[in-house]
Amino acid sequence: MKIETILFDLDGTLIDTNDLIVGSFQHTIKQYADREYTEDEIQAFIGPPLRDSLMKIRPDQVDEMMDTYRAHNLENHDRLVQAFDGVFETIKNLHEKGIKMAIVTSKLRDTAIKGLVLTKIDQFFDVIIGLDDVDNAKPHPEALVEAMDQLKANPMTTLMVGDNSHDVEAAHNAGVLAAGVAWSAKGKEFLQSFDPHYMLEHISDLEKLIEEK
Repeated sequence: MKIETILFDLDGTLIDTNDLIVGSFQHTIKQYADREYTEDEIQAFIGPPLRDSLMKIRPDQVDEMMDTYRAHNLENHDRLVQAFDGVFETIKNLHEKGIKMAIVTSKLRDTAIKGLVLTKIDQFFDVIIGLDDVDNAKPHPEALVEAMDQLKANPMTTLMVGDNSHDVEAAHNAGVLAAGVAWSAKGKEFLQSFDPHYMLEHISDLEKLIEEK
């Protein structure tokens, strides 16, 4: 069946925020944790809601840690964030072809918009579902269902694109197609283990996929 709607995760999928996120975690951990954390441990924090990740470090000071993390993140955002190769061109082309698109992210809406504006792709998205727009974060399907409701989309013709396990799982839970991205910081093999329907080697593969479908 033809793909008419695409839901996108943001960080790690359309925009490269890995250095910013890792740096913000390192900055916060240095102030609050009782030990150093390995790179693998920090990578495991990327993807879930920030509170869930920081609860694993110091649950008794999670609010203070969130403030510290977000202050560092905002201060360094514009310096470290950029779109992945081909993102602007591909999103623009999909928009011109009439594909309905939405952002479905586990970050707060205002922070998500900041990244979209910086990379100039905000103009192509009328629907943005942030963590503060839902009660349940991915892999719960709520955010995807909300995005589809706003777009008046059919789940049968909808594709979710993401760089992490919870994106693929949310797609399965919402009954939509799932595409992983090979440029995921967690690795292509990691994403493959969650059985996405497609694996994108480059963002432009979406245009080929839509043409084939």
